Amino acid sequence: MLIWYVATAAVGVWAVFDSPALDYRLVMVGAVLPVAEIVLGRPGPLHSLVTAVAILGVVMVTTQGRRLVRRRWLGIPIGLFSYLVFSATFADTDAFWWPLTGLGLSDAPPPEVDRGALSVLLEVAGVALGLWWWRRVGLDDRRNLDTFRRTGQLPRATMPPVSGSC
Repeated sequence: MLIWYVATAAVGVWAVFDSPALDYRLVMVGAVLPVAEIVLGRPGPLHSLVTAVAILGVVMVTTQGRRLVRRRWLGIPIGLFSYLVFSATFADTDAFWWPLTGLGLSDAPPPEVDRGALSVLLEVAGVALGLWWWRRVGLDDRRNLDTFRRTGQLPRATMPPVSGSC
């Protein structure tokens, strides 16, 4: 499973953060990084909230005073957080809270391979969601797509409408 994580991360971050200047490419990368741990046969450190928070801390500390660099690299931990939500890793206490629940990794299979036919349905849903978002944010326009490829940014006009006021 890859498309499900990429699409849900992109759409979720687009809808929640309302930030055209965020590097959505790095959000997508962060959302699929934990899938690389499939070679372990069980969830590894990238399936942990502690790891995502630590990576967020590293980005915040190493980018002090460099706002644009920070904005770009925040995509990785945001993508990791998105993965934790959309993979339902939080249902595996040992994986989600590692190493706070012990130094041993979870014995459960990784969520990417533990869903059987549901994985296929989620991938299909991810394709549909991704195609909808692609059109909604204007990536079917060559200029917008070129900008996205170069910067990871989206056109400001395609941000979700603000509902209500504070």
